[in-house]
Amino acid sequence: MNIFVGDNAQGKTNILEAIAFLALTKSHRIGVNPNIIEFGKEKTKLTGTISKNKVISKLQIEMTDNSKKLKINHSDIRKVANYISYLNIIIFTPDDLEIIKGSPNIRRNLLNIQLSQISQEYLKSINEYNKILKTRNEYLKIIFSNSIADNTYLDIITDKLIEKAIIIYQSRKRYIDCINLELDDYFHKIYGEKGLKVLYVPNISFDDFEYETIRKKLKHVLKKNYLKELNYGMTIYGPHRDDFIFEFNSNDIKYYGSQGQQRLAILCFKLSEINIFNEFTGTTPVLLLDDIFSELDVRKRNKLLKIIGNSDIQSIITTTDLKNINKKFVETACVFKVDNGNVERK
Repeated sequence: MNIFVGDNAQGKTNILEAIAFLALTKSHRIGVNPNIIEFGKEKTKLTGTISKNKVISKLQIEMTDNSKKLKINHSDIRKVANYISYLNIIIFTPDDLEIIKGSPNIRRNLLNIQLSQISQEYLKSINEYNKILKTRNEYLKIIFSNSIADNTYLDIITDKLIEKAIIIYQSRKRYIDCINLELDDYFHKIYGEKGLKVLYVPNISFDDFEYETIRKKLKHVLKKNYLKELNYGMTIYGPHRDDFIFEFNSNDIKYYGSQGQQRLAILCFKLSEINIFNEFTGTTPVLLLDDIFSELDVRKRNKLLKIIGNSDIQSIITTTDLKNINKKFVETACVFKVDNGNVERK
């Protein structure tokens, strides 16, 4: 357990953001990417040395406004898919409340980031799906404006889209099922009550998530809504319109939960991911918790620290002070003081 302590605006979050960027090749922040390059500078460079399965690797990202270069052990990496997964992270920040309160796109993005870290097949499939989706949308517009366009080509594109969609649907359903195996237990340990679960909500209703069930249903829905999609000039149905919701005692926590319950639900979601990463990658991710103590009362924060302290996960936590934290956790942690961008071991 590593605790970075300092006043606000001293650079604590920058440390977590650097680690997250080094792992994901992009910012973890909700919404558009923030400015990574320091104001007035032309480029930025991130380097980090990691130990994974007793193998030491050096990661590097060099970025300008127009380019991004990835390296592992000083060798250029041209595909992001060959870089991601070297450093796996799970990150919780105050902005994560938007996972519940924000648009479905934010929740889909969370699934994409996490699944891409543990599955190269998923990363490849979601990238190919988005490319095919763009092609299909463009061709729908061509058909709408040109009656002699070839519908046979649209059928070929649609079949390719469905093949990738099946992998995405199955991966997301399996991931959320795995989350639910531990989600409520974590919630009970910290909050003291049970009844939390996550529901996967595709915009198509499936009887099950078997290959042939998904293929037939999606093909039927796309064929049935052909004219509607033609008028809109876009693909209306598919995993690019997926969503998931948090339910507490069968009520949507977005509308019927307090802000404290919502934030804790997201935190427990993140904690539930730890074992999934272990199972799929054979390694433990790094847990990054930004300003977590300000969101929890003393009892809950010490329960959280007990969970983290009893695991073998490397955790990096930021806070403005060490008050009201059980001394035994502080004594066994590595504590760093952050002051105006300078970091000093205490």
